[in-house]
Amino acid sequence: MSGSCQQDYRFSELDPEMLLTPFQVETKWHVITGAPSCGKTTLIDMLAEKGFQILPEIAHQYIEDALASGQTYQDIFRDRFSLQKVLIELQIKAEKGLIPQKVTFLDRALPDNLSFNRFTGMDPNQLLRDCFCRRYASVFILDPLPYQTDGIRDIDAPHAAFLDEWLNRDYRSLGYDMIRVPVLSPQERMGYVLERAPD
Repeated sequence: MSGSCQQDYRFSELDPEMLLTPFQVETKWHVITGAPSCGKTTLIDMLAEKGFQILPEIAHQYIEDALASGQTYQDIFRDRFSLQKVLIELQIKAEKGLIPQKVTFLDRALPDNLSFNRFTGMDPNQLLRDCFCRRYASVFILDPLPYQTDGIRDIDAPHAAFLDEWLNRDYRSLGYDMIRVPVLSPQERMGYVLERAPD
């Protein structure tokens, strides 16, 4: 008998032994996460306008730059595994460049890629240990807005719901108390976050 079945990592448990890894550095970084089309970028942009340091979404920046260089969406997404690996490395590099004790709001953070690995068909445990390099001060997950494609990731409404669930589950597995941000006006959402973000 020949041939083998590719493993389905969508519902893989995170390695319980690696989940015991201690965090190396405590930070004053606040993560804004959620499924695509939840209003993250709007909120992050407003926080930047208010004077806070931010880290924009790495995938969004990478894909916009690739399109500007003449690549097509088909070019960019032709090899999703390679793309996901590149985005992980860029996220790690970007977070290494931040000052741990400077208040910063991140449009997604490295642990988001646990869930995006699942979505892509990659083992989330491949980057689990890296998620303990720095501990975030808080993690906010935005409730979804009525679904619209963000024009960046090729994700439909059912897959967005999958990511909403697994972002919540994966961050909780790392020991974070997830703060749900309800559907409010952008200004009200910013107020909701700032009231709950530790100094």
